[in-house]
Amino acid sequence: MQAGVPGDADIYIYDEIGFWGVTAKQFVSELNALGDITHINLHINSPGGDVFEGIAIFNALKNQGATITVYVDGVAASMASVIAMAGDTVIMPENAFMMIHKPWGFSGGDAEDMRSYADLLDKVESVLLPAYAQKTGKTTDEIAAMLADETWMSGAECLAHGFADQVTPAVEAMACIQSKRTEEFKKMPESIRNMITPPRNSAPRDTTVTIPAPAVTEPSPVPAVSDEATIRARVMAEQKARMSGINDLFAMFGGRYQTLQAQCVADPDCSLEMARERLLNEMGKESSPTNKNTPAHIYAGNGNFVGDGIRQAMLARAGFENVEKDNAYNGMTLREWARMSLTERGIGVASYNPMQMVGLALTHSTSDFGNILLDVSNKGLIQGWEESEETFQKWTRKGRLSDFKTAYRVGMGGFGSLRQVREGAEYKYITTSDRKETIALATYGEIFSITRQAIINDDLNMLVDVPMKMGRAAKATIGDLVYKVLTDNPKLSDGKALFHADHKNIATGGISVSGLDAARQMMRLQKEGDRALNIRPAFMLVPVALETVANQTIKSASVKGADANAGVINPIQNFAEVIAEARLDAADPKTWYLAAAQGTDTIEVAWLDGVDTPYIDQQEGFTTDGIATKIRIDAGVAPLDWRGLVRSSVA
Repeated sequence: MQAGVPGDADIYIYDEIGFWGVTAKQFVSELNALGDITHINLHINSPGGDVFEGIAIFNALKNQGATITVYVDGVAASMASVIAMAGDTVIMPENAFMMIHKPWGFSGGDAEDMRSYADLLDKVESVLLPAYAQKTGKTTDEIAAMLADETWMSGAECLAHGFADQVTPAVEAMACIQSKRTEEFKKMPESIRNMITPPRNSAPRDTTVTIPAPAVTEPSPVPAVSDEATIRARVMAEQKARMSGINDLFAMFGGRYQTLQAQCVADPDCSLEMARERLLNEMGKESSPTNKNTPAHIYAGNGNFVGDGIRQAMLARAGFENVEKDNAYNGMTLREWARMSLTERGIGVASYNPMQMVGLALTHSTSDFGNILLDVSNKGLIQGWEESEETFQKWTRKGRLSDFKTAYRVGMGGFGSLRQVREGAEYKYITTSDRKETIALATYGEIFSITRQAIINDDLNMLVDVPMKMGRAAKATIGDLVYKVLTDNPKLSDGKALFHADHKNIATGGISVSGLDAARQMMRLQKEGDRALNIRPAFMLVPVALETVANQTIKSASVKGADANAGVINPIQNFAEVIAEARLDAADPKTWYLAAAQGTDTIEVAWLDGVDTPYIDQQEGFTTDGIATKIRIDAGVAPLDWRGLVRSSVA
């Protein structure tokens, strides 16, 4: 999200809804941070996601009060289409798509459990229907029929049905989506399926041979027909995958249904889904009534059942989420989750040893196991970052840079007073001072590996503790850079040090009422030319060795010795917040500083595109037997102006 023209904001939903995509908590937090806005440009390119996360985002937009223009830049599928209905105006290119369908989910238990779960899905659908009906003007029965059919609509079709208000000329999609939800959609047009790419850690394996068709010059081209050998090879590969999947399915039952297994394998028309249905029917003949005291195994989602269930179970075991008692994947090991991410999607692993099976789970295009590991590591990384006890964020200025080129900051001295504009006179262009400070981004990061051995050994700590510690280290790195500016006293663009006698920001007198008052006056009396800047100190930065005396001097209601002269108040009581920083002890335990309020031109910490958290990425390791995980942060730290800082020391 970013604010543009005053009162306007641009919001982009270019990911799945929920989990490690766009969460309701993150969305609402950033929406509230935009402040008082009157118009929102909401750009959507999403395959959908979690129903309840999406409902929360939809309600937040409707209750915000701003006029909303929705742009469907590529696809708004499933729950993303519901969010699009929050727009007062919906605009789609001709080649964009929208998809609506019934909520999905799965359940385990007896017939009553199944009926209860079906009722739950119906209730979810009844919540979604009014959003579509209000936008389109259609009845809820008409919308329900479209949901039941998994309806895909182009921009023109959305306009005709009332889901969109304007259609623009076709444009190239602005971004691809990395998602597994394409596996769950039954009627997705190929033009949209090509926009949704495998996650970056996936390495699709092509098991067929494709022979390029010769160029055709006739006016009416005829599709090239594969030769007999190619067709035979493809059919054999499909049959091999079918039989392997069926064998894996029956392997979980220890040979109890060998006759049925042989029948399913021998029948070339029996798919994995049909074999699963036959197995359930056979098991039903042997089953006894379900214990009513046993809770049903229910897990609700919006398409990616396997991945969502494994992800939630793994996050719960790592301590990042509460355990969902109805999640069928609870209590498993990393190795079991790796296997389930394959077999639950029909990928046979009966002939694989553990190392091969885990390797396949990390790289196969259908499995999202690698992405789930990335989600857990990212949770640890962000928790480590957020829990790191750093002090620089309290008083430094937060900045934003869009690239790694050197940028320039004018500082507080860039402008004088505004000139009077008499009636009928013209406004004159202002000229800033020649003094400009520079700032540039740099990248800081490390790499660690999630090995196959760690997964086989069920070493969940490798996924959590290492990223958490690296998150703390990332934040500490920025803190090191900030306090290094204070202690190294670098030169500014005027050729003089940040703290310099000519800058009138070096005080003496120690930590006492008179010493602090003298330092305060130095900052308050700073000028730009003849104009007083009237800067107030907001923070006192001290080494830990001086924390006690600083707090005693500033927070006391009376001055030292007032017990002998009652009624003598402390004139500097609470004039600044004391921040104790151990890095200052290492440099000089007797030197302390005053800093102006946060946002003042003191020291700026700039982030690439305003992202002030670390970034995590993965790729299959070549030199390591597993997944190489890279953690990095892009930031720049530089002093902006000397007038918001004062340095002093004790004797």
